[in-house]
Amino acid sequence: MPRPAQRKIIHIDCDCFYAAVEIRDDPSLRGRPVAVGGDPGRRGVIATCNYEARRFGVRSAIPSSQALRLCPELVILKPDFDRYRHVSGQIQEIFRQYTNIIEPLSLDEAFLDVSTSELFENSATRIAIAIRQQVAEQVGITVSAGVAPNKFLAKIASDWNKPDGLCVIRPEQVEAFVRQLPVEKIFGVGRVTAQKLHNLGVTTCEQLHELSRLDLASHFGSFGERLWQLSRGIDDRPVHSSRRRKSVSVERTFSENRLSAPQWQAALPELMESLQQRMQRLDSHYLIHGLLIKVRYSDFTSATRETAATLLDEGVFRKLLTEQWEKRGDPVRLIGIGVRLKDTAAPRQGDLFGEEKLHALALQRTHQT
Repeated sequence: MPRPAQRKIIHIDCDCFYAAVEIRDDPSLRGRPVAVGGDPGRRGVIATCNYEARRFGVRSAIPSSQALRLCPELVILKPDFDRYRHVSGQIQEIFRQYTNIIEPLSLDEAFLDVSTSELFENSATRIAIAIRQQVAEQVGITVSAGVAPNKFLAKIASDWNKPDGLCVIRPEQVEAFVRQLPVEKIFGVGRVTAQKLHNLGVTTCEQLHELSRLDLASHFGSFGERLWQLSRGIDDRPVHSSRRRKSVSVERTFSENRLSAPQWQAALPELMESLQQRMQRLDSHYLIHGLLIKVRYSDFTSATRETAATLLDEGVFRKLLTEQWEKRGDPVRLIGIGVRLKDTAAPRQGDLFGEEKLHALALQRTHQT
């Protein structure tokens, strides 16, 4: 079947997924601030929380002890991954009633390509409405949906009217919609890149349009072309229904160079927390088979070091950083950590959920000294 002239992409994002399942199964929790996470007394972290908790400043990835200080009435529940995995399967089955082109992004979200669907007279909006209604009725939780001509805009749209919302960006609306977006909404623009753009007087995509491709390339290298395209709502990436990962990594670029071995090591806890959060988004067919570190020196040269491993272990990352410091102990502007992955399943549409052990690791920060 030839590709349609205009893609129709839906991004579905479950609302406060873990907490939503817990509240569904225990109605006495309704209306109370609820979080799912690790033990506050054992350096646990929050995996997710409902909107009642967010009003107090509680959010995912913060320590559970801090969450309790922000909201003393917060109910922190131990995760039940078997139950979450079952709910994930129910949602996946609903997706498959509307399209076979599904790309899970994480444990609670996915892209659906309905460009050639014959349902609802090929109305992506009506398909999204039907999916949201069916999940609510059959699964008992809410999801938000974004409908757009490409993945970039569909993902932004799904977050536009959260929770339990729907946002549709039609092709003729793309230009006006994108112009108003802050540059932080562009995929790949983190804190450092955003600050560079702000220093150039650019805070919105409309202002970004004033910079030429050449200007962007001179300031941001190869990423400049991506900035040029996304700031205009251009994103030609297809929905991959069998995409599999080979690695997961996180990194941080520092505003000031890290000058000593202790300063290198001091970056690890925050990086570990970010990596654990990303690891919890993997499905159950991934296994760790290596850990690695990356540093970028002040002269912009980079070095990596890795070792065989089957568990996420902060102590191993510390050892790798120490070895790299001993090899070249110069100031660095970036430090990253990551894992090599082994995929034990043939390419297929898998669970939205990761292996139970990986989730548990994400909820327990282990700081080895």
